[in-house]
Amino acid sequence: MYRARITFRSVKLALWLLVIVITLSGATLLSQNRRGASSLRGVPALPPPDRPVVLYTAEHPRIRVVPIVSGLEHPWGIAFRRNGDILVTERDRGTLRVIRNGQLLDRDIPGVPEVYTGVRLSGLMDVAVHPEDDTLVYLTYSKPEERDGQRGATVALARGRLDAGAGALTEVRDIFVADGWGGGISASRLHWAADGKLFMSVGGAFQFAETGAYAQDSTTHFGKLLRLNDDGTAPVDNPFVNNADYLPEIYSMGHRNQLGLAFHPETGDLWATENGPQGGDEANIIKPGMNYGWPIASYSRQYSGLPSSETPWLAEFESPEVVWWPSIAPSGLTFYTGEQFPAWKGNLFVGSMMLGRMQHTGHLERIVFNRRGQEIRRESLLTELKQRIRDVQQGPDGYLYVLTEEDNSVLLRIEPARAITEWPGTIVPAVRLNEARIEPLPESSWTADQQTVAAKYTSGGNSRNVLETLIRQPALANRVFP
Repeated sequence: MYRARITFRSVKLALWLLVIVITLSGATLLSQNRRGASSLRGVPALPPPDRPVVLYTAEHPRIRVVPIVSGLEHPWGIAFRRNGDILVTERDRGTLRVIRNGQLLDRDIPGVPEVYTGVRLSGLMDVAVHPEDDTLVYLTYSKPEERDGQRGATVALARGRLDAGAGALTEVRDIFVADGWGGGISASRLHWAADGKLFMSVGGAFQFAETGAYAQDSTTHFGKLLRLNDDGTAPVDNPFVNNADYLPEIYSMGHRNQLGLAFHPETGDLWATENGPQGGDEANIIKPGMNYGWPIASYSRQYSGLPSSETPWLAEFESPEVVWWPSIAPSGLTFYTGEQFPAWKGNLFVGSMMLGRMQHTGHLERIVFNRRGQEIRRESLLTELKQRIRDVQQGPDGYLYVLTEEDNSVLLRIEPARAITEWPGTIVPAVRLNEARIEPLPESSWTADQQTVAAKYTSGGNSRNVLETLIRQPALANRVFP
């Protein structure tokens, strides 16, 4: 019988091999950690949809996602005009575009201020039109500024007037320039209140850029939510307007980077989404004069994995209404109040640019609250598209409009879907709601091919409801049975 001999030399060799394996494994993991999630390409990228697709949802039978326009380059915000035009900003190019009658006009609107694009995520940001005169256009952007020989940026609010036909932006001037300066990564979102005041978020309070303390500094606008008159001045009833230690435009503070603003349709509360670095993303109810804690109290972690703060909350700070862990990188948000989706009335919709810092995992979040305003469930929508969602708004027609944020971005419209079915390798678009009703097709009029497919489909006791619905609508039947 063969008997293995275990010697000191063989044990020593085995230990050395084990050390080498552990070292190489650790180096690989460390390398992956340093590269970050963005370099791990496990989730494949998909092109944006170029035709309507039908998707299933939890509390509405089906939705139809319709691409309105494509070819946008890293857009940031949209604004609806009463004549049907949609204005859209492109961040990196610093351009203002017009969508008219479902077409993206080739020509940019001239007159937009020069924007700073020296670092990633800087550039032209949000767009809003005056609620009483939609020829007055408001733009937030990274304004180039040099200090001590270093090129950087602050955040500015410009106002201009669209001429007839939206051919050019005239009378353009900065009506507000933030007191603060940095590398240029400072998000800004706009939202009008019912009293005609304009809310403007100013981000830029990042620990990794050593600007996190800005959020608690009352002498800078960075890391704050501002409340302005329509001419860019501070309203006389702002919470700190009579306090010399605070800038008068400040409405709330202790924020990192707010990318979404919306008013609750019943309570009138102002809600804001706020990005944490890793986890700890928030949706907050904004109260005048309150402090929301960043970076002293946060549920998030830094990009290195270390906690962002020693404690996630303190009694002196306002706590978030919604927290995301892992991070979803929240962007725009809106409360649904339309008639197209009765089951979604009062729900909060939040754009997501990525889940857990993994690329190609963006989606649209739907959050349901009870009568006491407490969250009771969530649903992730549009996950199949694998697109970064930059903004979501309810349009004047009661549909939801979703703006993706990629090199080739699209503006999507979400509609209710009528009867659909799936055919191998395809998704059959649903009938548009405004199409004329099609008279039923009697079963006696079915073709032999249709009868064969119907018999095959219903074999084994499967339901014929969907199939019969399609058969009785020739326009759909022609798509299903070529």
